Formats: sequence, C-alpha cells, structure tokens
Amino acid sequence: MAKEMFTALGLMSGTSMDGIDAAIVRTDGKETVHPIAFQSFAYPEDFRARLRRLIGNGNGRDDVERALTERHAEAVASCLEVGSLSAGDLDLIGFHGHTIDHAPAEGRTVQIGDGQLLASRTGVPVVADFRSNDVAQGGEGAPFAPAYHRILTAGMPRPTAVLNLGGVGNVTWIGGDGEGALLAFDTGPGNALIDDWVLAKTGRPYDEDGKLAANGTIDQKVLAALLAHPYFELPPPKSLDRNDFDPSPVDGLSVEDGAATLGAFTVESVARATAFFPPPAHRWIVSGGGRKNSWLIGELRKALNANVETAEAVGWNGDAVEAQAFAFLAVRSHLGLPLSYPGTTKVPAPATGGVRFDP
Repeated sequence: MAKEMFTALGLMSGTSMDGIDAAIVRTDGKETVHPIAFQSFAYPEDFRARLRRLIGNGNGRDDVERALTERHAEAVASCLEVGSLSAGDLDLIGFHGHTIDHAPAEGRTVQIGDGQLLASRTGVPVVADFRSNDVAQGGEGAPFAPAYHRILTAGMPRPTAVLNLGGVGNVTWIGGDGEGALLAFDTGPGNALIDDWVLAKTGRPYDEDGKLAANGTIDQKVLAALLAHPYFELPPPKSLDRNDFDPSPVDGLSVEDGAATLGAFTVESVARATAFFPPPAHRWIVSGGGRKNSWLIGELRKALNANVETAEAVGWNGDAVEAQAFAFLAVRSHLGLPLSYPGTTKVPAPATGGVRFDP
C-alpha cells in the first residue's frame, strides 16, 4: 500500500542572505500539512559576505557551495533535535539551496547546494533542484510556494493574498480552493534594497522595525525614477532576480530618507501588483522578514486599503512558511505531483520537478 503521510524537512536560504530556515512537517503532499518543528540559523557575517560576492558572479562557487551544504546539514541535525526526532524519522529533505542567478528569459536559474552531499551527511533522501524543470519548460521558475499557500489558506474567505516579503517580494492570489485558482508572481523588491542600503550606510544588516524609514521623508522624484522600471508593466506570471533593480537613484539621500524611499518602492510595487488580480483580495497575509517592519506594514495598509495581517495574526509562523513549503514540495515531487502551474510560473501546463539524491 502506498504511504499516505510523510515526515519531511524543508530548508530555505532566501534572497535576504540572513541564514537558513528549517521546518519539519507531516504531510500527504496534497491537502494536509501539520507543522512539527522549526528553527532558524543565522549566517556568520564572513559567510554572508562570501555568499554575497557569489551573486551574479559564480567565482569561487565550489568552495561556497560546499560550505553552504555543510551548514544545511548542521541545520538538519539541530532541527531534528528541536523536534525530538532522529534522521530515521524523516522520509525526505526538501533542499532549496541558494539562488545565485535567476534569468528565466534566458532559460536559466541557478541554485547552489550539493544535494548528494547533503543526503550523504544526513542519511536522508534529498529532493533538490526544484526550479530547473519549470524553466526548461518555459516557466519563470518562481515563485514556488503558491501550492503550499493554497493549503495554508484553506477555509479562509476568497480571494485572499499571501505576500512574502523576503529579499524579493512575491504574492499569491488565491481565488478558490482548486489548484487552478492561483495567480502568483514577484511584485518587486522586498527587503533586499533596504537591507543593502542600511548595511552600506550604518553597518547594520537591516532597518530594525523600520525606525530609520519612520524618521525619513520619501523622495517622490527618486521614487518615480525607481518605479519607471519596465518590469511593473509586464503581465504576470513574472519573476525577478535579487539584483534586477538599480538603487542608485537614492545615492544622494540621507540614511533615513533613503530607507523611507526604498521602503516606499517596496510598498508601491505591491500596490501596483493589485492591478493584475482578477477580483481584489480583501485580506492580505504577510510572511517573511518584512512583516517584522511595522513601518512597512503600516504603509502597506494605507496603500492597499485592505485588511493586512501578519502571518502570526492568523496562526502561522511567518519565518517558517517558505521552509515548510519546500518540505511539502519535496513530498509532491516524490509523488510526481505538480509543483508549479500556468498561473504561478507561466509554465504551459502543471509541472512537477525536483531531483532526488539518495544517501
């Protein structure tokens, strides 16, 4: 008899480059997901700097990829301990890796991370390379969490929007309970431009709770220049690379005004995304690091004129959603079920994906 429920661990290293999220779930890969454990692991600053240098470059990839994979193996061991589980309790690990290059228009998306090494280190089958099959079939290769967002929002009024504010922002519009009632795309910058600005100007990794932005003034002329990017006129599904936007228009601004203007860029990008929704979403649920920035959340509420809640307000762990999604997707890959859809990545037909590595 086929196995009905799986215990899977998902790993996510996002575009913010702040560290690894690890989540363990029990799931059938279809309609049921039960969270079991979660833990985050911050990257040391020296490793984050090595990873940052690799983005869009690739020089020194092998050394960084091995170090990244070893850190993920440590994250697996620690998350298992938190969940009072052993490696033998896991059926699968979903290993996203770290995106260093994303150019779907050129048929390319690159996530580093050695799936075979991780399987050997952990003793657990690993599913990795989730995005390549989608891109090979003409899809955008992102975003990939919408199939999980649909499960998370089961029973909620429709339409609902799930907004993930990581380094890049992405939204899933959920119009119904069926797999076809999904529209998803990257909205624009999330936290990456703000984080990079604050790091360069203050040495701090991010604008804690939006305090700098709250004390700044949005430069409307600079904001207009940022919003002139042609991406915002493209119909979805569509996706972005972390470095697709040039933040140089803010160069002459103060630290506070730059943070406010880049924050407004993120907010207005999300607001513009609503033009592509079939009917509007009256409820927005925000996950990812950006939900911890109360200034951003306040600006989103004003711009969207809708009910905007953080993940925690609806009972989710907003740090865990992406990692949980890749645990869920690993099981779907194992079962040969779709990971992406025409409405989420522009792939011509629902597509599975992922490559399995056995210990």
